[in-house]
Amino acid sequence: MANENNVVTVGLAAERFFRLYHAHCTAPSQDTLFSLLEAGHSLNDRMKRGTNLNFFDFPEFTALKCLRNYFHHQQELRHVVRLIPIANYPIVTDLAVLCLVPAKMVEAAIDETPARHLEAAQKAARKVFHWYGSVVNINPSLFNFVVLAYEHLRSAEVTLSGSAFEEFEVSYRYEVENGFSHFVDGTLSTLAGSVSQLLDDIMSTKFSR
Repeated sequence: MANENNVVTVGLAAERFFRLYHAHCTAPSQDTLFSLLEAGHSLNDRMKRGTNLNFFDFPEFTALKCLRNYFHHQQELRHVVRLIPIANYPIVTDLAVLCLVPAKMVEAAIDETPARHLEAAQKAARKVFHWYGSVVNINPSLFNFVVLAYEHLRSAEVTLSGSAFEEFEVSYRYEVENGFSHFVDGTLSTLAGSVSQLLDDIMSTKFSR
């Protein structure tokens, strides 16, 4: 049985997770992205100890954990990730920011997954990441995972607090009251030719860091 101290640490880890999610929504960067991925990883560990539950039922978590593990051990490759405001491009989607990773990096992350988890990682990444030729957009899976984490924490009756969490909950309740989906679709469209080619061009552009 989980002890009281472990349950408390779940709440603290969840507060940090939502605080970093808020930072990623308001001022997204490579730092906010990888901090949020690390926080999700840490929260899952504490969930297992504090509630005997985890996030592995969610393909979003499995796919993101695969990437987190890869970039955790290959930190010099983090610079290849691009966070792009869609307002700068002729792209239509339901998120304001793209989070683009070269497809070869995602494949490398999958290949480095331990054999016992390899099939699950492959299926999850193919299901929840958005693949466009040589580029993968991971932001939809990240945002949807946050919703799933919130619902899972609520179902486990974890005490949640903090201004970032409270702001998320207000948004969640607004969606309930107005019949809106909590989840994003994340599909991209453009009138400027091929989405895959456009994203490939974005990835090959050098941005100031």
